[in-house]
Amino acid sequence: MNHYTVLADALHAASKSGRGVTFIEARDQETTVSYAALLAGAEKLLGLLQARGLTAGDELVLLLKDNRRFVEMFWACLLGGIIPVPVATGISDEHRAKLFRIFAKLQRPFLYTEQDTLQRLASFATGHDMQAAQSTMQARTLLVEDADAANANGIPHSAQPGDTAFIQFSSGSTSDPKGVVLTHANILANIRGIIEAGRFTEQDISLSWMPLTHDMGLIGFHINMLACHMDQYLMPAELFSRRPLLWLQKASEKSASILCSPNFGYKHFLKALGDKTLDEVDLSGVRLIYNGAEPISIPLCNEFLDRMAPCGLRRESMYTVYGLAEASLAVAFPPPGEVFRALQVQRDHLGMGERVQLVAADAPDAVGFAIEGSPVPGCEVRIADEQNQAVAENTIGSIQIRGENVTAGYYRDEISNATVLVGECWLDTGDVGFLHRGELVVTGRHKDIIFAHGMNYYPHDLEAIALQSPHLELGKLVAYGVRRENAEEDELLVFILYRADLADFLPLVREVSHLINEQTGLEVNHVVPVKRIPKTTSGKVQRRLLGDAYLQGEYDAVLAELEQLHDAVQAEVDGELSEMETKLKAIVDQVVTDKHLGIHENFFDAGISSLALAEIHQHIDDTWPAQVDITDLFEYQTIAEVAGFLETKLTG
Repeated sequence: MNHYTVLADALHAASKSGRGVTFIEARDQETTVSYAALLAGAEKLLGLLQARGLTAGDELVLLLKDNRRFVEMFWACLLGGIIPVPVATGISDEHRAKLFRIFAKLQRPFLYTEQDTLQRLASFATGHDMQAAQSTMQARTLLVEDADAANANGIPHSAQPGDTAFIQFSSGSTSDPKGVVLTHANILANIRGIIEAGRFTEQDISLSWMPLTHDMGLIGFHINMLACHMDQYLMPAELFSRRPLLWLQKASEKSASILCSPNFGYKHFLKALGDKTLDEVDLSGVRLIYNGAEPISIPLCNEFLDRMAPCGLRRESMYTVYGLAEASLAVAFPPPGEVFRALQVQRDHLGMGERVQLVAADAPDAVGFAIEGSPVPGCEVRIADEQNQAVAENTIGSIQIRGENVTAGYYRDEISNATVLVGECWLDTGDVGFLHRGELVVTGRHKDIIFAHGMNYYPHDLEAIALQSPHLELGKLVAYGVRRENAEEDELLVFILYRADLADFLPLVREVSHLINEQTGLEVNHVVPVKRIPKTTSGKVQRRLLGDAYLQGEYDAVLAELEQLHDAVQAEVDGELSEMETKLKAIVDQVVTDKHLGIHENFFDAGISSLALAEIHQHIDDTWPAQVDITDLFEYQTIAEVAGFLETKLTG
């Protein structure tokens, strides 16, 4: 990699490489754009931006479903010194509310989006008394539909290494999204470290389905690959959700050597694979398959590698890494080409300041953690105690980082900066772990972050959503995530203070599950009635005590009773099913295997995850092509309603 000083230098150099990026839109639909064509298109889009009055230092929120449109406008911004702000589109009101919060937080914001997305924002604003905010936003909106008219090149801006390149807002937080400010120097320093640590060359070929609004998708699998002058393939996350097997089928077809996925992606893929085999898939050319973005499950790594071994995937390809947006992505990588490693430690020696006790895998109370490697070049890592003093190896403490790649802080957020930025330029990641022979092992997190679908969700955000119910009060419900031993993901629990008849609790279960699921796409595993919410003397809720009680089986009996009550109610309500209802229920039962869903039971009340809903839609689309859009499942929210809608479409 050349020693670029700003990101535009990387695009100019890549434009002479003869390589480019291919956008995979469907199994048999893709578009290849050379880096030279990407540069030319970005220069014209910059002309459009400048004609609309945007200048260097203005912020442009990128709210786009189309990866190609995103990439082209992202680079147009960088060429003109305009600050891109990637935001996930989402499909819920909470995602739309987050967009308005981000827009209000920025200093000189504009919005770039599609017409249908803008219309949904307008409808949301009307329904939430936000017409003034919508009017301001609409006056500063550029539409994708108008971008094709761009024909005159813009005037490039001479950026400096210390200038803000873009702002990465946190993926999970909605009530108070935090914007990580990344400079050109931050990002390019990290890319140099990534290339050196991962031993990338222009002969590598990458393929990713990670969203471009996520640091692994944007920096790790787009900017980094462009800087290496390698061919790259980008698949929409929504396409992976619907057709997860296409990920590795395309990897085989394109001879990809670099792949990536967080835990939930491997699990989603394996669920779709089932008992099938991928005889036509050849993964022998895969050099590295990054595993990061959320806590790493050792059993899931082994299951994925075992299932893909017949396709030629080597065990040395599983690349367990650690990073975060505040580091411009990468913090620690293991040596490439080695089988991924893990340490087994004693479960009851994982408190802050404790020395970990290494044990055999079959020892009583042993728990395993992946080794995530040494700091990438240019980044320092230390483990610190509660006084922010470094501790010895094999001692549990806060994971702190510093280096040229590390952000100087969050956008216009002095309170958060005062919390995470500690002495001598260290940044506290909020995660907990230890160093073993110079390599990082992550064991948990300070805060009660819930990890799901590759993103972070904060309990207070989920509690605020649940409190939209008029039947709940602040301080009488608690959201928490627990992870059982060898589980691949957190279970989302909502505890509610409740002392009345249990049969009357069922409507509250449905309401809370519906609110959280509809607005975040998260599945609530259990809504648990409790007789007491434990708190500290200062009034702080002790979430972990509730989670520990759940794991110890304290609530098993009441949850079993709730399930019996639920099944009895549904059996009485369903009655005799029509032919269409029977077919649709079979599809739902095939996807949702952990609960019994009645034909009149609301999908969101039942807590069906967004991935499961996407899978249900795909089965419906396979059976009745182009009759039902996934957004229809947000309007027709029961099996019976979808059946009626589908019958109308087929007979109309």
